[in-house]
Amino acid sequence: MKVLHLDSSPLGGASATRELTASLASAYQATGAQVTYRDLAAQPIAHLDGELLQALRPAPGAPAPTGEVVARELALTEELLAEFLAADVVIVGAPMYNFSVPTQLKAWIDRIAQAGRTFRYTAEGPVGLAGGRKVVVASARGGRYAGTAYEQAMDHQEAYLRAVFGFLGITDVDVVRAEGVAMGPEARAAALAQAKQAGSEAVAA
Repeated sequence: MKVLHLDSSPLGGASATRELTASLASAYQATGAQVTYRDLAAQPIAHLDGELLQALRPAPGAPAPTGEVVARELALTEELLAEFLAADVVIVGAPMYNFSVPTQLKAWIDRIAQAGRTFRYTAEGPVGLAGGRKVVVASARGGRYAGTAYEQAMDHQEAYLRAVFGFLGITDVDVVRAEGVAMGPEARAAALAQAKQAGSEAVAA
């Protein structure tokens, strides 16, 4: 089994999601899985600009941008796609930042969501091409949102990730969630312990 382990929090050792993804990766390694690691904060991916967008999604009849920078970014995109498509399991460290995901994670998503590679358009609508793999989202939230009356309006983190991976054809998505990590040391410790236990159970299953 091949596992892709992604961290996106820039908080380093203070990150709750990094603690969770490390626990998940260790659990998979204990089963004999081969783990590939990418730190999206330590090695940030450039956001899409006009030139790179034209190179990745050329308009019919328009000349494709060239140059050293474009070539380097296209090569990185291929590397990211290869890592993603080679994985049987993808562990995604995804803290909630202002009700959404970190910009570092969004930049990675923008590179792997490629028409003709991970999804395609049809007359009946888009079809995901990246199914057959599992995603485990290590989610951390400073407050508590799950099950509340305002979760649907304010959750553009877990709901967004489920939507994105679903669009790519991945329906096997588990969320290992630690909530209330900013509500004091005891609340944080309890939330992480509970999430790690849930993660261990998810790996075992």
